[in-house]
Amino acid sequence: MDIRFIGMKEFRQNMASIAASASKKKQSIIVMRKNRPVFELRPIEPDREVYAEFLRGILEAREDVRRGRAYSAKEVGKRLGL
Repeated sequence: MDIRFIGMKEFRQNMASIAASASKKKQSIIVMRKNRPVFELRPIEPDREVYAEFLRGILEAREDVRRGRAYSAKEVGKRLGL
């Protein structure tokens, strides 16, 4: 997998195109702030366990909402004191 280094400003300004390019080219992106790495972005391959776990989480969340086991944004704000 190729690695590409970009600055934080470039990342903020071009997130969508950077993500699309990284996915298409199978690139890992290292985002830098003041010449220090802040975080890494990399495409998730569909056959990887991480991807499967992500999908399981989405399905569980949908089931929770269907069964009424979820909080509205207003309830969350209230619980957080916002």
